[in-house]
Amino acid sequence: MKSACLWYDTSPEPALPLDALQGDHTAEVVVIGGGITGLSTALHLAEAGIKVTLLEAGDIPSGGSGLNVGLVNAGLWIPPDDILETLGPEDGERANRVLGGAPAEVFKLIEKHHINCDATRTGTLYLAHNDMGAGELERRFKQFQQRGAPVELLEDEACRQRIGTQRIRRALLDKRAGTLNPTAYTRGLARAASGAGARLHIHSAVTGIERQGDDWCAFTAKGSVKAPRLVIATNAYTEDHWNQVRQHFFCGHFFQVASRPLSDELAGEILPERQGAWDTRTVLSSLRRDAEGRLLLGSLGRGESKPLAFIKCWADRIKDDYFPQLGKLKWEYTWTGQIGFTPDHMLRLFSPARGILAVSGYNGRGVTTGTVVGKGFAKLIQDDSDEELPLPIRYRKPVSAIGARSFAYESGFTLYHAGQCLRVVA
Repeated sequence: MKSACLWYDTSPEPALPLDALQGDHTAEVVVIGGGITGLSTALHLAEAGIKVTLLEAGDIPSGGSGLNVGLVNAGLWIPPDDILETLGPEDGERANRVLGGAPAEVFKLIEKHHINCDATRTGTLYLAHNDMGAGELERRFKQFQQRGAPVELLEDEACRQRIGTQRIRRALLDKRAGTLNPTAYTRGLARAASGAGARLHIHSAVTGIERQGDDWCAFTAKGSVKAPRLVIATNAYTEDHWNQVRQHFFCGHFFQVASRPLSDELAGEILPERQGAWDTRTVLSSLRRDAEGRLLLGSLGRGESKPLAFIKCWADRIKDDYFPQLGKLKWEYTWTGQIGFTPDHMLRLFSPARGILAVSGYNGRGVTTGTVVGKGFAKLIQDDSDEELPLPIRYRKPVSAIGARSFAYESGFTLYHAGQCLRVVA
C-alpha cells in the first residue's frame, strides 16, 4: 500500500499546463484558491464576460477538491429540520432548496463542458449500522419527503441487493446524488474556466493583500494582480496569517484506503450500481467503488500520521464487517485530505472587508457546496444578487478555540478507530 491519492493516478482528465504568475496585472476579479469553489467562481464569471484571474498556491487540484471521497451529495450534513432550527425558517429553507439542487448543478456542468470524471447518477446511500441509526434514517426520510426530495427507504433484501452485505437492514437512498472522480472534476472545471477566458496561475501563493484606492492588490512571490473585487476560496487549506478565513473554521481530516481492483464477479456484487455510501457510526465510515472496480473505504481522522499497519487493520475490520465474502484484500492506496469544520455544521459566507467575498466550513460537502457557492459568488458580483447562494452574506464571529477543537476531534477519531481495530466498538 502506498501513500498516494488514487484519484490523481486514475483521473481521465489530464492536468492543465499552467504557469506561475509573473509580473503585475489587472483584472475585474481576483480569485484566491484553485479548488472547486474558486474554479466554479472563475468559470461562471468568465462565461459572463468578466475579466478574472485565479491564483493557486499549488497545483490544480492540490487540496481537498482532489482528495475527497467524490460523493455528489445533496444538502448539508445535518438534516433539513435541524438546518431550520439553526438558521431560522427563511434562511434554513433557502439553504435546503439551493443545496438540495446542488447535485443537479454539478451534473449540469459535467455535461455542458464534457468533463470526463467517471460520474454516476445512481444516488448515494446512508446506512443504518444499528437500531438507533435506523431511527435516524426514518427521521431524515420523513423530512426529505416533506420537501419533495426523491428519496427511498430501503429495507432488508433491498439493502442486500443495493449494497452487497447482510450487515445492513435499512438504508436511505437519495436519488438526487451520485459519485465522481474529484480530481478529474476539478481539472475539468479548470479546463472549462480557462477555455472561457479566465486566467489561471498555479504555484502562485498569495503572500498578502493590500487596499490600493478602490482596488485590492494580491501579491505573489513573482507578481501581483489588482482588481476591485476579491474572492477568497481557500477553506480548509487556509494557512496564511493575512487570510481571515482561517479564523472561521477548525481543521479536521478524512483518510481513505483503496483496494486493488476486484474481480468482475466480486465487483458486480458490491455496490453494483456504484452508489457512494456512508454509515451512522459515531465516527462514520464511507464506502464506494471506483470506475475500475476498487473498493474504497474511508473515515474521519488523519491517516498519514498513523502506521500503515494501523490503517490496514482498520480497513480489514470494516471490510470484514460489511463484506466478509471478499476474503483477504490487497490495499493499494491510502491518502488523507483536510475538512473545514464549524461548530454548528454550517458553511459560512461572509465579507471580511469591502470588495471581498469569502467562504469556509463545508463540513465534508465540498463537491456540491463549492460548485453552487462559486456560481452564487459570480451572480453576486455580476448582478449584485445573492439569490443563488445558499445563505446571504453576513458578518460572522470567528470560531473560538480552534486548536482545541481540532485536537479534540482528532483524539476522539483515533480512539474510536483503535477501538474498532481491537473490536471494542462496532
